[in-house]
Amino acid sequence: MSKFAKNQWYAAAWLAELGNTLVARRILDEPVVLFRDSDGKVVALADRCPHRLVPLSMGTLVDRGIQCGYHGMVFDGAGRCAHIPGQDKIPPRAEVRSYPIAERYGIAWIWMGDAARADLTRLPVIDHYDDEGWELIDGGYQHHPSNYLNIVENLMDPAHTTFVHKMTIGNPAAKSEPVKMKKEDDYIVAFKWLFNSPPSPMDRQIKDFGDQSVDRGQFFYYYIPAVSRVDIITIPAGLEPTEENFNKGLRNNSYKFLTPETDGSTHFFWMHLRNYKIGDKEWSQRMRGLFEKTFLEDREIEMAMQRSQEELGVRQFVGLEIDRAPTVAIRMIDRLIKEEAKDSGKVAA
Repeated sequence: MSKFAKNQWYAAAWLAELGNTLVARRILDEPVVLFRDSDGKVVALADRCPHRLVPLSMGTLVDRGIQCGYHGMVFDGAGRCAHIPGQDKIPPRAEVRSYPIAERYGIAWIWMGDAARADLTRLPVIDHYDDEGWELIDGGYQHHPSNYLNIVENLMDPAHTTFVHKMTIGNPAAKSEPVKMKKEDDYIVAFKWLFNSPPSPMDRQIKDFGDQSVDRGQFFYYYIPAVSRVDIITIPAGLEPTEENFNKGLRNNSYKFLTPETDGSTHFFWMHLRNYKIGDKEWSQRMRGLFEKTFLEDREIEMAMQRSQEELGVRQFVGLEIDRAPTVAIRMIDRLIKEEAKDSGKVAA
């Protein structure tokens, strides 16, 4: 049984990465090469020439597709061999696997499972993307040398921010606030409110609150199997907590897209949307630096966890109450993987 859910959309690359170059990326422990064909369409092929298994990413882009750097075989966007130097007859097995690709939200999304099941309606939905009154920061990428489930646990764990992110987004006032949880069929959210409290130092830099207290909500969503959204809301204390009022206050939506590279490493893509300081490039650059630093702080923790887990052969020895939401998220992912295996006939029903 696979360690990953494959009949899903995963972030493969930012569209801006894909120009007149070949991008090699291991995804769900399979080598993939991404490029744009002569029509500008993004293509993803298995990164192995069927002849001697040389990575196609070591080759070059040509008019008809990608040319292997070893013997010059050319493969089109569908993975079919279009040309063999010095040979007219093309063997039936001279082809490579082609993966479905969808281009949305500035991202090339890849479907690593059964191509016949690739469903565009199952692409992630990014709230307020391209909406008027919202500012976008995108193009974020880090390589995290850790199993993606460790990152899932981190992203669903509000309690860690006070201790890991002391120099970035941590707030000592929030460490004692209880975390609640809500579970739906395809996502889970852990959330907490800090009521009638002083605005955070960051909020004061955005808006002059004077002596006014605020209510601050933190919502940690995880959409199974690979999308995180952290929704941070600051509104005047006592204001009714409605979606309309949330959008009138200060609001940050931070998205992370986790794409397992191997069992011990993960591609970490991120974007951020805010409803304030629209068009302020200096502020956006400052926020980009803050987020990059914050995610690197998490990366250090995840790396240390991964090393210990590999050494000892276990994930953890004891559970805490704060593990509730992360544990539920992991179980939901595990259930999805087992359901896919059952559907494919690899596990008896």
